[in-house]
Amino acid sequence: MSRIYYIVCIVFLLASCGSDNGPGYEEPYIPGTNEPTVDPLTDTEIMDLTQQETFKYFWDFANANSGAAKERYHPDNPTLNQNVVTTGGTGFGLMALLVGIERGFTTRAEGVARLNKILNFLENADRFHGAWPHWMDGGTGNVIPFSPDDDGGDLVETAFLTEGLICVKEYFKNGSTEEKALSDLADNLWKGVEWNWYTQNQNVLYWHWSPNYQFTKNFKLIGYNETLITYILAAASPDYSITKAVYTEGWANKGAIVTSESQYGYPLILDHAGSGTGPLFWAHYSYLGLNPTNLSDQYANYWNLNVNHTTINYLYCVNNPKNYTDYGPDCWGLTASYSRNANGSIGYSAHKPDNDLGVISPTAAISSIPYTPEKSLKAMHFFYSKKDKLLGPAGFYDAFSPQYNYWVAKAYLAIDQGPQIVMIENYRTGLLWNLFMQNSDVQNGLNKLGFNY
Repeated sequence: MSRIYYIVCIVFLLASCGSDNGPGYEEPYIPGTNEPTVDPLTDTEIMDLTQQETFKYFWDFANANSGAAKERYHPDNPTLNQNVVTTGGTGFGLMALLVGIERGFTTRAEGVARLNKILNFLENADRFHGAWPHWMDGGTGNVIPFSPDDDGGDLVETAFLTEGLICVKEYFKNGSTEEKALSDLADNLWKGVEWNWYTQNQNVLYWHWSPNYQFTKNFKLIGYNETLITYILAAASPDYSITKAVYTEGWANKGAIVTSESQYGYPLILDHAGSGTGPLFWAHYSYLGLNPTNLSDQYANYWNLNVNHTTINYLYCVNNPKNYTDYGPDCWGLTASYSRNANGSIGYSAHKPDNDLGVISPTAAISSIPYTPEKSLKAMHFFYSKKDKLLGPAGFYDAFSPQYNYWVAKAYLAIDQGPQIVMIENYRTGLLWNLFMQNSDVQNGLNKLGFNY
């Protein structure tokens, strides 16, 4: 079902970026023939640089009114959708702000002030049975429709936001009086989500509900894809919890989620929604807070699942069956991101082995660093070696295509920048994993669904 949702969202996303040259058009970046020599960095230096530069997306280029994460930022067109706030991307941004405090990219006091601003905005924004919409107006908190019939609650985006809220809760719970108040606000916000409402009294969660269209979109959350975290948080809710049957019959499809398929000698373990292997963000979004290291249930070992998923994506790029320019051990990573349309304009696509358009998304390899550290660092060094093309004001640009003379999508998306800074930190210190996993409600939810962790 999520593949159908991609198509709907892609159409709407492109329509929202219109220009005189048609939907989503931007002039492609064509580099010169002479490339400057770039002095290499150490592994520590490249991780420091990537985290610090990516942090700017959530600090320097956040929505001015709310402090929350903008859906997108185009440096050459900075006013584009400048008031469109993204719920899931804001959740990733909350975690990025905690990394920024830890790494000294901002002071603790400045971080607390920004977090208070964001959480106060969220407290007063539109909610639908406790769930936030996919997009909000950063000035008013009112819902901005994401696609047709989607002008209400988005349970998946709300789950991504909740990951961040729980980390904020845990980070500040033993702090000053002001910090404890911030912690309490984060805790109260996520506990107001009515997860069980989104079952329609069935044993499955539904993605959307709208007061105007009800459950018209009718997207069931059936695995395996990026939405595992939604079920875990729904089970964790003290007041609006789901039963284990919602997980086993809905998400796990009564056991049909398990597969015996393999690619490049690596078992898929779980069926990727019938799509071979999904885009790599499936191995990132649920696991920014949820630690897969020792995570298992009756269906999967989630560490093995994500390592295999990433390795298959890597090996596909190394094997390079379409013979794209520069694909290989240091230039790899397919995931949903901005993309290159056939006419050279900027588009959007869920890149993966069976939808390979010759477009590399830096977030794919970078955010996979816990699973494939040596391979991810090698890719990071490669991206940096071409920093004159690929490195912009808020980290590495969202996507590029070596096949087309290093065409670059000179743009950013919150949901692609956030996982980079967060997953690098999880690889380095486990910060967000430790905060999320120590939460007693999260532990209750995992226990309820039969997880080992």
